[in-house]
Amino acid sequence: MSKIDPKLNATTAADKDWWRGAVIYQIYPRSFQDSNGDGVGDLLGIVSRIPYIASLGVDAIWISPFFTSPMKDFGYDVSDYCDVDPMFGQLSDFDALIEAAHERGLKVMIDLVLSHTSDQHPWFQESRASRDNDKADWYVWADPKPDGTPPNNWLSIFGGPAWHWDARREQYYLHNFLVSQPDLNFHNMEVQDALLDVTRFWLDRGVDGFRLDTINFYFADKELRDNPALPPEKRNSNIAPSVNPYNHQEHLYSKNQPENLAFLERYRDLLDEYPAAACVGEVGDAQRGLELLGEYTAGDDHVHMCYAFEFLSAEKLTASRVVETMTRLDEAAPDGWACWAFSNHDVIRHTTRWNLTPAAHRCYTTMMMALRGSLCLYQGEELGLPEADVAFEDLQDPYGIEFWPEFKGRDGCRTPMVWEPSNQNGGFSAAQPWLPVSHDHVMRSVETQEHDPAAPLHHYRRALAFRRTHPALVKGTHANLMAQGDVLSFTRSYKGQTIFCAFNLSDTPSTLDMPAGNWIAIGTELGSTGAASDGRLHLGPWQPCFALQR
Repeated sequence: MSKIDPKLNATTAADKDWWRGAVIYQIYPRSFQDSNGDGVGDLLGIVSRIPYIASLGVDAIWISPFFTSPMKDFGYDVSDYCDVDPMFGQLSDFDALIEAAHERGLKVMIDLVLSHTSDQHPWFQESRASRDNDKADWYVWADPKPDGTPPNNWLSIFGGPAWHWDARREQYYLHNFLVSQPDLNFHNMEVQDALLDVTRFWLDRGVDGFRLDTINFYFADKELRDNPALPPEKRNSNIAPSVNPYNHQEHLYSKNQPENLAFLERYRDLLDEYPAAACVGEVGDAQRGLELLGEYTAGDDHVHMCYAFEFLSAEKLTASRVVETMTRLDEAAPDGWACWAFSNHDVIRHTTRWNLTPAAHRCYTTMMMALRGSLCLYQGEELGLPEADVAFEDLQDPYGIEFWPEFKGRDGCRTPMVWEPSNQNGGFSAAQPWLPVSHDHVMRSVETQEHDPAAPLHHYRRALAFRRTHPALVKGTHANLMAQGDVLSFTRSYKGQTIFCAFNLSDTPSTLDMPAGNWIAIGTELGSTGAASDGRLHLGPWQPCFALQR
C-alpha cells in the first residue's frame, strides 16, 4: 500500500489532546503473535490481533522496537532506524498495521531508541574508522587516562564499566547499556538533525506518536566528570537490581544533563507540525525520576508526558505510597503529566511482584483506572498473567545471564502471549517459540477467559469502559488524597463532574466517613459499594467505592 500522508488524514483540533488520560496497550512484538511459523512474533501477527486489542477499550498501542537490528538487546540496538527487521516483516506490513489500527480507532505509538545505536549501525561503523571522518564525532569518544584506564568511573546498567576500548581509534567509546550499544553524541547538532529526520520518517508513515526510550540518557557531561558515590541508604532497585553496582553511584554526569531540555524543545517543534502527534518519554532514574518528569513535561514545548517508574518497583503499592508518590508528583510537576504502568517488558509482572490474589489484582486494576495520568497496560496483564519461570538454559536476555541467579533477567515477562489452550504454544506459533510458553499461562489464555465471565479479561474491559465514560477519571484533576490505614481515597474533577474514589488495598474490612456532599454510588459493575445506612462507607476486602457528586 502507499505511504500515508498524516496531514491529509489529520485528526481534528479537538483530538490534539487524545494522549491526556489515554490508555496505551504495550506490545512486545517478538512475543505477541507469530504469523509465519518461525517462532517469533511479527507485524502481521499484530495486525491479526487488532480486533482483540480494540475489544479491550484501549486508546492506543505502543509497539516495542521492530527496526533492523542484530538483536543483541532484542531490537533496542538499532542498525537501521528507517526499516523493519526481516524477522518482523517489511515496511508494507507496518503500513498495513497502521491502516488496521486506525480503522478500529486505535492510535499507534512506536518505541524510538535515540540515545544509542547498535555497533552495526553504518553511523558507528564510519565513526569508529578514524578520528577525522565525517561522523568521527557522532558518538561519545574519549582518550584513556595516562595509565590506559577508562576516562572516568561511569558504569553500564548491564554491568561493568560504561566504556569500551576501540583499537582502531585507540580511544574509548561510551555505552550506558551493552558494549554493542554505543551512545550517540547529542552535543553534535548533526546527530540531533539525523534523529529528527528519523522521527519525521515515521510520522510521514502515519504513526500517532512515540515512546522515547531512556529519554534522560541523551546527553553526557561534556567534561566527562566522575560520578560521585551514592550512600547506601539512598540506593533503591527501581532502575537496576540491587546486585548491580550501578546503584552505587549518583549518576550526576552520565545522564540527566540540562542540555536535554533544548533538544526536547526541538523535538516538540517537529511533533507540533503534525496535528495530533504525541510522545511519552521514559525517565530512567532511581532518585530524580519525578523531578525530571516535571522538567521534561513543563509547558507545551517539551514532551507531552513521561513514563514513570514509581509503580514498577518491587515495593508493594500501599495506600500511603500512592499518596506519597502523587503528592511528590504534584510538587515536582504541577503542570506535568505522568504515564503510569504496573508491568512492562523490563520488570517482573506485577501479579507476581506484589504477590496478588485474584481479588487484589482486580482492585489494583480498578484503582489504576482512577489515577490522574495516562496509563500503559502490558500485553497479558489483562489476563492476570504471573511471571513465567524461565530455566537458565532457556534464557535469552543478556542482562539476566550476567546477574543470574540473584537477578533472572527480563525473559520471565517476555514469554509469548497466550491465545488458546489447544496446544502447548498457546496459539502463539506453530513452531517452537523463541522463549518457552508457560504451561500456567496456557491455562489463562484469551480463549479460555472469553468464556469465563469472572475472568480478569472481562474485569479489565469493564474497568476501561468505566474510565472512558467518566471524563473526570480521564482528564480530571485530583484532590483530597488520603491514606487511612489500607484505604486510599481521593476525588477526581473535570468540567463539573466530581467523583469520589476509595480503595481498600487489603484483605481486611475497613470503615471510613464519606466526604461531605450528596453522593450517588456508581461502578457497581466493578464491585463498588456506597455509603451504608449509618452514612459511613464500609469496604470489604479489596473493595472499591466510586461515588458521583450531585
